[in-house]
Amino acid sequence: LCPPLQRNQHSPIVIVYVYTYPRTFFCYRAIVVGEEKTWEEALEYCREHHDDLASVASETEMMLIQKELRKHNTTEHVWIGLRFLSQDWLWVDGQEMDYEAWGEGGKPLCPHPKMKCGALQVTGGSLSVWEAHDCEERRNFICY
Repeated sequence: LCPPLQRNQHSPIVIVYVYTYPRTFFCYRAIVVGEEKTWEEALEYCREHHDDLASVASETEMMLIQKELRKHNTTEHVWIGLRFLSQDWLWVDGQEMDYEAWGEGGKPLCPHPKMKCGALQVTGGSLSVWEAHDCEERRNFICY
């Protein structure tokens, strides 16, 4: 069973448990935070109150997050734990980037200095995409 989570009394959040895969128990936890914060503030909040800003390690995780986000009123894009550092896009939790879901233009190889934080497009078609955004923009975000 998935471990129980405590609701944070200071912030409107949605706690999501998803179970999938036949014959295999899979527990995925995403915490959609209803506050709007800059990317750095979101990172600090997630690390203080949960584990980290969410990384998206597979298409399955991407679809599960997208499905849940569509049920709630969020900003058009939500922060995820994706950051351009040392000339590459990395997950802040150190997870390998084996899966990528960049939009039409592909992965920005040399983003504008302000556009170095990754956000997930909530209003995408059948599958949301990642986009580079200004780290100072205020958005909802996903922790895990």
